[in-house]
Amino acid sequence: MDMSWPHQSQPLPRRRALAAATGLAAGILLPTRTSRAAASGPTQASALNAAASYANPVIWQDFADIDVIRVGTTYYASASTMHYSPGAPVLRSYDLVNWEIAGHSVPVLDFGAKYDLNGARGYVRGIWASSLAYRPSNRTFYWLGQIDFARTYVYTATAVEGPWNRLTTISTPYYDAGLLVDSDDTLYVAYGNTTISVAQLSPDGRSQVRTQQVFTAPPSVGTLEGSRFYKINGQYYIFLTRPANGQYILKSSGGPFGPYTMRQVLLDLRGPIPGGGVPHQGGLVQTPSGAWYYMAFVDAYPGGRMPVLAPVSWSPDGWPVVQLVNGTWGSSYPSPAVPVPPRPVTPMTGVDTFDGTTLKPRWEWNHNPDNTKWSVGNGLTLRTATVTNDLYWARDTLTHRVQGPTSTATVQLDHSAMRDGDRAGLALLRDSSAWIGLERDGGVTRVVMVDGLTMDGNWNTTGTGTEVASAPVSGGRVWLRATADIRPGAARPGTFSYSTDGTTFTRLGPVFSMGNDWRFFMGYRFALFNHATQALGGAVRITRFELSVP
Repeated sequence: MDMSWPHQSQPLPRRRALAAATGLAAGILLPTRTSRAAASGPTQASALNAAASYANPVIWQDFADIDVIRVGTTYYASASTMHYSPGAPVLRSYDLVNWEIAGHSVPVLDFGAKYDLNGARGYVRGIWASSLAYRPSNRTFYWLGQIDFARTYVYTATAVEGPWNRLTTISTPYYDAGLLVDSDDTLYVAYGNTTISVAQLSPDGRSQVRTQQVFTAPPSVGTLEGSRFYKINGQYYIFLTRPANGQYILKSSGGPFGPYTMRQVLLDLRGPIPGGGVPHQGGLVQTPSGAWYYMAFVDAYPGGRMPVLAPVSWSPDGWPVVQLVNGTWGSSYPSPAVPVPPRPVTPMTGVDTFDGTTLKPRWEWNHNPDNTKWSVGNGLTLRTATVTNDLYWARDTLTHRVQGPTSTATVQLDHSAMRDGDRAGLALLRDSSAWIGLERDGGVTRVVMVDGLTMDGNWNTTGTGTEVASAPVSGGRVWLRATADIRPGAARPGTFSYSTDGTTFTRLGPVFSMGNDWRFFMGYRFALFNHATQALGGAVRITRFELSVP
C-alpha cells in the first residue's frame, strides 16, 4: 500500500488555507454526542492539518439522495441512479471531501423487461432513494431499496467493489428507506412518505419481523420522506427531508418504535451553489475524532443534484445543529480533521482508454445493456444493438456524469466498421438532448449535429431529433467533443465540435440550451452511442475518452 502523501484529486482551491474571516457560527464540531464507534478510532494526533478548508460542492457531479457511513477511517456514500445500470453507486473517501466511485450495489436492473428497453422503458423509475449500511458482526455491507413501489430488494457484499449479490426480496416496499444496524445487531428500517414507519428485519436480514407506523407529519410541515435512521447515545433519530427545501429530525428515547418528537433542522436555507436550491436529503456521519457532518445535495440543474458538506454540532438536549456561515450553508468550511489517507482517490475526471476487461465504475448504461454487443480492451467497441431512429430506445448507450461547473468530453472514435443507416456519436443526454456524431448513408459518412430529441412528462419520446449542421469526413477516425456549462442560470449552453486530427477542432451547429426542469431528476450526462436505423451489424471503436475542466 502506498503510504506517501496523496495528490489531491480536487483542484487546489479546495485545500486552500482558511481565511480568517469566515463568519463561521460558534460551536463548530462540538465533540459531544460521541458514538461508541468514535471511542475506538484514531485520535486527532494523526490528523491532517485542520487549518485547510474545503469548498462546496464537495462533488460537482450528480449524486443525489445520499446515504453516508463510516467504516473504520473510510467513508462510503450511496446515491440514486434511476434507470441507469449498474445502479446505486458506492463512493469512497478518506476525508469526506475527496471522493471516488468504488463500485455499484445493484449490478443489473433485473426488475423487468422495461429496464432492458425491451417493449417498455424505465426512465425515472429504478433506483430511488435507498440505503447503505455496514454490519460489523459479519463484516458485510448492505444495500436496501424498493423498486416500482412493488417490493424491497437487499444486496450484500463484503467489499464495496463487489461482487454484490441479492440477499432477498421483501414484499413490503420500503419507500425512501434508511437502514439501521443497532448496537445489538438488530436490523431496522425507517421508511415512508409523510406517514413514517419502522420495520424490524429478521436476524439474517431476509424477511420482515414487524412493521409499525411511528409518526405522521403535521399538515403545517407537509411531505416528509428520505428517511435516514441512527442510534446516537442510546437515542433513535430518523432524519427526514421536506422536498425540496427542508430537513427535519425525529428523536426517540423510548426505542426504535418511538414515540418520536420532531424538530426542524433547516428550512429555505440558501445553499452554496449560485442559482441552486436548498441543501437537503442527505445523511449524518461522524469522524473518528468525534466530529459530526451532514452531507446533503443541492438541486443544481441542468447538472443534477450535487453533494455538499457542512459540520454539525449538537444542542444540550440532543438535537443536531448545522453550522452556518453568515446565515447560509457555507461555500467553504475547515477541512475535517482525519487520519492521513492511505492513498489518493481516483479522480472523477481524466482519461479512459478502456483498457482491462471491465468498465471502470465511472460508467453507467442507459438501462441495462445487451452484453453481447459491447466489449472493452484496446478501446470500447459498441456494436449496434437496436434498430431505431430514436436514441431514447437505443440499447448500449454508455453514460458519464458531467463535471461542474463546466467540463468538456472528448472522444476519439474509429468509424471504419459502421454500416449504412448507422448513427454513432457523443450526446448530451437527458429528456431534452442533442448530439454530435456520424451518420453513414449510401456508403458516405458525414459528421452531424442533431438537436430536438425530446420527451414529455411521461417520458415518451416527442422528438427524435433534427439535423441542424453537417460536414463531410474522410478516413476512418474522428474526434468528437461536447462542452457543457451546467451552472444553474439562464444560458446553460452545450456546444459541439469535431476534429480530423485530434488537435484542431471545428464548432458544429448552434449552441444547445440544456433543460433545467427537475422532474427528470437525473442531470445531463455525456453519452456514447451507436445504433442502427436499417439493420444490425455495424460497429464503432472508441479508443479514448477524456473529461476535462478548464
